[in-house]
Amino acid sequence: MIKALKSRANQLFPGIAIAGLVAISAQFLNEHYGAPAMLMAILLGMPLNFLSEEPRTSDGIAFAARTLLRIGVALLGVRISIDMVQALGLPFLLLVILGVLATIGFSLLIGRFFGKDRLFSFLSGGAVAICGASAAMAIGSILPKRENAERDLAFTVITVTVLSTLAMIFYPILTASLGLSVDATSVFLGGTIHDVAQVVGAGFSISNETGDLSTLVKLIRVTLLAPLVLIAALILRSASEVGSARPPLMPLFVVAFLILAAINSFGLIPETAKELAGQVSRWALLAAIAAVGMKTSIPKLLEVGGPAIWMLVTQTVFLALFVLAGIWVIG
Repeated sequence: MIKALKSRANQLFPGIAIAGLVAISAQFLNEHYGAPAMLMAILLGMPLNFLSEEPRTSDGIAFAARTLLRIGVALLGVRISIDMVQALGLPFLLLVILGVLATIGFSLLIGRFFGKDRLFSFLSGGAVAICGASAAMAIGSILPKRENAERDLAFTVITVTVLSTLAMIFYPILTASLGLSVDATSVFLGGTIHDVAQVVGAGFSISNETGDLSTLVKLIRVTLLAPLVLIAALILRSASEVGSARPPLMPLFVVAFLILAAINSFGLIPETAKELAGQVSRWALLAAIAAVGMKTSIPKLLEVGGPAIWMLVTQTVFLALFVLAGIWVIG
């Protein structure tokens, strides 16, 4: 047992160490030049994309991008309380939920205009509407087996990751130019960016408060994955050949986040523990976002074809406009 753990640690260490070095570099730029640490982490990571395919570092980078991200997000729960949810308000919560449902419905309607069937439309629409790659993998696991299913899933994961990265860079600029409040900015970032990592990056590049609130909004979207996949599985009950290694309906890191937030709401977490968890969370997220940058390969998009790419771009724009319009209506 100990020998196996040591072997696994040795296997992961090179990739994690590189992600950590990129995180340290990003933090250095933040402290000495005022550059947003989260943004710097992913931008510094992207030129190192070749390392995500290097056998000695690929496993560690994948671990950092997935597991460290989840640890970092889960620990953010110590900074969230029910008071923040109440402060967000019922209208904004309803806007986030409606945004998810409207985007999936819109995706099903436009699929045929891009030469795609309803299954691909649901797969890509769910990924855009809820939580990017995680949603794509969960939805893909319950779709009927068909030709090019794996290619469609891989394409969706790559595309939403790249679009989410671009959104992380440009959406904070957009919200600043529109003069949105902290709450409105948080709802927009958390309600429109696809992946958790990029929501965290965008939110904390503005401020800690925006980072906390946008992450909360994003995780509200993530929790919608469970009922959506369950309902879709019932509708597609003819697809009985579902693999045994299905993603959980409710990701464990979301459960951990909600548990910590609930404990914090009752004031049961000491300030010292909050500070420690906050520091661990920040470094885990910096390393994770650096790893996400390393795993982002824009050239691979060109291998798939233009119509499908433009379909996901259209879905992304629709979600952004829907949430933005909702923010203006709510005021």
